[in-house]
Amino acid sequence: MAVLNDDLTPHLSRRTWLRGLGGLALSISIAAIAVVVLMRALKKLDVGHVVSIAQATDHKLIVLALALIALSYASLTLYDLFALRTIGRDDIPFRAAAVGSFTSYPIAHGIGVVALISPLVRYRIYAPYRLSAIDIANISFLTGVTFWLGNLTALGLSLMIDPDAFGWVEYWPPTLNRLIAAALLAGVLAFVVWSWPGRRSLRWPVRLPSGPAVLLQILIGLFDLSTAALAMYVLLPAELGIDVMRLIAVFIAATLLGFASHAPAGIGVFDATILLGLGGNGQEKLLAALLIFRILYHLLPFVLSLALFGMIELCRSRRTVRGRSDRRVQFESDHAGDDQRQAEQSHRISRLAVDNHADDDAPCGADPGPYRVGGAKGQ
Repeated sequence: MAVLNDDLTPHLSRRTWLRGLGGLALSISIAAIAVVVLMRALKKLDVGHVVSIAQATDHKLIVLALALIALSYASLTLYDLFALRTIGRDDIPFRAAAVGSFTSYPIAHGIGVVALISPLVRYRIYAPYRLSAIDIANISFLTGVTFWLGNLTALGLSLMIDPDAFGWVEYWPPTLNRLIAAALLAGVLAFVVWSWPGRRSLRWPVRLPSGPAVLLQILIGLFDLSTAALAMYVLLPAELGIDVMRLIAVFIAATLLGFASHAPAGIGVFDATILLGLGGNGQEKLLAALLIFRILYHLLPFVLSLALFGMIELCRSRRTVRGRSDRRVQFESDHAGDDQRQAEQSHRISRLAVDNHADDDAPCGADPGPYRVGGAKGQ
């Protein structure tokens, strides 16, 4: 068995290394293509005019978009709550799950490399609840499953309803969209059927959600994605004539490509996909709506989550310092008590020694015994 493990380890390490290298190459390729496409699109636009269009956007629409984004992030808090209940941590309250979701997703997505940053943020948030590294990995895995199930279901439904959503891509007929939609929905349905009795992963010590729980995951992911896409939809000028199903399909494609690129907030990739998928004669108006959406959906939550995470870490560090100071004062107080007791004990010993000597000296001057010199008996 040891020989077998020794033989397999180099092979597995090589395969893991090649897989990571392939993923990195794919991410760089996606980002590079997106940057080229985006730069070409921006050359044709007047950035100053785009900013003026964004500033002239109706404030009511901005408030409505902000409300939809708030609903999206509110549903996002259910990601961690669902994962915690799945791994059996019913003792962790909803407020902790909400903070874990709201900090991990915006920070990780804003910095990039979500698979690495998100578990680190969650590990710090859930530190008081003694979650192990395996628990954090399970939570990240389950939240990822919720995200992908929601995205793939929404993409399949949108392409099935509007097969012309990717008509902007050359040699991409509507029939191909229907086939992709059918394949996506069939894959999601197969996963629901497979997981219905509840199964345990062979790689992870966690019980995967059962069929009804998977349906709940799909609903959570659909609600999160739909509210986010609708937030961008209300910001689009009506004269662009963009259908909501087309927007959802392009929005999901932009989101998934942004995640695949590992770029901070999918910058460049998400924007280029939106401009290509929804663009037309109103590129400047589309870019203005995209700019507002970026600020509301990505920048604002990123700043708020960073501030919340920093405040939590600061409060914990202060409590730690205060606890150490209290322990030091208590130790010094106990030590002072020991010194006082030792002083009292030393004082008792000294008095005892003096009393004993006084008893020893008394017979020398007053005892009429036989050893006394000059006593009455001698006379």
